[in-house]
Amino acid sequence: MNTLRTAMLLAAMTALFMGVGFLIGGTGGMMIALVIAAGTNLFSYWNADKMVLSMNHAIEVDEKNAPEYYAIVQGLAQRAGLPMPRTYLIDNPQPNAFATGRNPQNAAVAASTGLLQALTHEEVAAVMAHELAHVQHRDTLTMTIVATFAGAISMLGNFAFFFGGSRNNNSPFGFVGVLVAMIVAPFAAMVVQMAVSRTREYEADRRGAEICGHPLWLASALDKIARGAERIRNPDAERNPATAHLFIINPLSGERMDNLFSTHPSTENRIAALQAMAREMPGAGSPSGTTRTQGRASAPRQADEQQPSSPWDRPAQPQTPAEPARPKSNPWGRNPTGPKGPWS
Repeated sequence: MNTLRTAMLLAAMTALFMGVGFLIGGTGGMMIALVIAAGTNLFSYWNADKMVLSMNHAIEVDEKNAPEYYAIVQGLAQRAGLPMPRTYLIDNPQPNAFATGRNPQNAAVAASTGLLQALTHEEVAAVMAHELAHVQHRDTLTMTIVATFAGAISMLGNFAFFFGGSRNNNSPFGFVGVLVAMIVAPFAAMVVQMAVSRTREYEADRRGAEICGHPLWLASALDKIARGAERIRNPDAERNPATAHLFIINPLSGERMDNLFSTHPSTENRIAALQAMAREMPGAGSPSGTTRTQGRASAPRQADEQQPSSPWDRPAQPQTPAEPARPKSNPWGRNPTGPKGPWS
């Protein structure tokens, strides 16, 4: 079903791309747009994940330089029956995360340093479970291609003025067609992009809660991330707004309403859905702090004690009960970016 949806989405975006080309340059412009769309499809399939990771200056980590973070992802992937994805860190104070890749065998997950510093161990696990749900549902290919197409269509709309401004162009609609392309093309791409993201976030929330086994952990994490995103700007995302729908919470400022023009569903609606799911799930446990959390609480640890075989919750290194608490300055491993990195 997801393969069919992806094919239909690609066809719709290609048709939109060709329509913009027709408005700008008539039949010739449409054929040029078709060639560009074919090239964009191929590029997106093979390279869009690398491009998105590069846009956000993500750094790949492993069990040596980020042992606990890596161990959480590894355990969750095993629990979900997925191959171990490449694991990245983003040096950014805004708490957020995303997944990308053309299939589960070539997937990558990324979390910001702000997310690891602001969330508890349980909440981080819930967030990464959400991202692995996107991988399992093969949303990553669709959402990454949409991000590339949306950016290309917006760029084509912006170029419409320069390409279509001449009286010698072949557009059957003249300047009106150029004006429509400039206004409608980016808007249509934005609507498609938002619709794709919104329909997938609820399902990824549900599946992510199933993978980690605790819907309230994800509910608590979403609340913290949303409040952090409101306070802290993400310059990389602001420079590349077409990728905003990839993140678990919209990284752009000013997007709070659950309507057609938001890239994500309302956080309050998502939390309510997870709370309803928790009431129906036996032994779902408690969040590590209630919504509007007040810090690390003992409830999730008690739930963990009831489920000692939970694979994701194994620490990266053997620990004893007498081991001192992890330092708050760097709870996730040695600094992968050098002595002047975000955890120094």
